[in-house]
Amino acid sequence: MRHWLPVIDWQQPWFAPYRELGKAVATRVAQGSSLAQALNAQRSTPAPRFIAPEEQGAEAYEAFVARTLSVPTRDNCHDFFNGLVWLRYPELKRRLNRLHAGELERRGVAATRGVVRDRLTLFDENGALFAAAPGLTRALQERDWHRLFVVWRDSWRDAQLTIVGHALLEKLVQPRKAITAHVWLGEGAHASNLPDPGAPVFAPLPVLGVPGWWPGNHDPTFYADPAVFRPAGSLRSTSSAHPCRS
Repeated sequence: MRHWLPVIDWQQPWFAPYRELGKAVATRVAQGSSLAQALNAQRSTPAPRFIAPEEQGAEAYEAFVARTLSVPTRDNCHDFFNGLVWLRYPELKRRLNRLHAGELERRGVAATRGVVRDRLTLFDENGALFAAAPGLTRALQERDWHRLFVVWRDSWRDAQLTIVGHALLEKLVQPRKAITAHVWLGEGAHASNLPDPGAPVFAPLPVLGVPGWWPGNHDPTFYADPAVFRPAGSLRSTSSAHPCRS
């Protein structure tokens, strides 16, 4: 494989929505295709075209994507996962992009993104969607980790956590306990109907705490780690090095 694409364990549960697409794209890259070419070979409507980054020119990235329905794509792991999310959830990504572009049209390109674009970027990079029983959702909102992962553990059989943040997927190539998703909660929090980005409800979720997602988390003491499973009101950093960024 090309040097920038690491070995990816596609059997990990967080990669499940992207498994077949990811394998197909990785195979084409290994055979010598650029990442843009490999992604285009798997695209269908309404996914965008993937193009070489130099085709973007000086236009702001989000404005360019919205205007041309083309995604500048570098040959690196970060853009690899961005492309997979575009292929798998094109309506979600187009919605995020249109919201970005609308803010750019209203505010112009400024030194800072502003609150709405910051929230959109946070979700785009590090987000997850969560569909679960109300008890699980409340426990997550309250950061009641014991209730979420131990008392309500059996309810996870009917829950669904979908990683849609491409930087988060990139981090999970080399999983570690502290990796945390920003879960977007509320009515309509699914791939085809995002909530109002002006007032989203984010909840931090250490993803390796999800039942069945990591060896050892069947033991309740796994969650008795205040450096990872922090109580409500504490500060949390979700920053992490990107292990395979070019």
